[in-house]
Amino acid sequence: MDFRQEFIAFALEQDVLRFGKFKTKAGRLSPYFFNAGLFNDGASLDRLSQFYAKAILASGLAVNTLFGPAYKGIPLVAASALALARAGRNLPFAFNRKEIKDHGEGGGIIGAPLTGRVLIVDDVISAGTSVRESVELIRAAGATPCGVVIALDRMERGNGDTSAVQEVEQEYAIPVVAVATLDDLMTYLRERPEFKEHQSAVAVYRQEYGVEYAH
Repeated sequence: MDFRQEFIAFALEQDVLRFGKFKTKAGRLSPYFFNAGLFNDGASLDRLSQFYAKAILASGLAVNTLFGPAYKGIPLVAASALALARAGRNLPFAFNRKEIKDHGEGGGIIGAPLTGRVLIVDDVISAGTSVRESVELIRAAGATPCGVVIALDRMERGNGDTSAVQEVEQEYAIPVVAVATLDDLMTYLRERPEFKEHQSAVAVYRQEYGVEYAH
């Protein structure tokens, strides 16, 4: 089983990925729900970070620094840096404060200086606001945003005909690397008869709201 399929199995096991009827922010009724905030203990964060490390290494992206946008990106970037170091790739990391501090070490960035090619580490991309703020911070520091890594790409249309991930890729000319995508979830469900009912529901939803990616 490749790491993407392993990740889907892990998300289901942790109840981070659930099936049922869930209303999305866009007001759509989705047959599945993914909440990365539920990777909320030491063991699950450790395992999650290993998947992030695998996705980053598999992407082949040239990266000098990792950046985690506050708040969700903070534990993710720290844990991913640890997992990458264990895999033999030691990278500096940083994250931002929501409020600029004017005493002590001051400033809005904590950790390593933002230099070279900076990879943004986040949970998901919905409206792309977090990415926009991160790109601005990285550029303001004189560094270059080189990509975004997220846990799951729902591969569904935003306001137009493109997905939130495609919008980010087009607007900033940077790749988005997902540990797993909706296509990976579909593959996982297709291969398991016990998920037949959910596979049908997800397929119908994909047909209605999904976006095809060029390979």
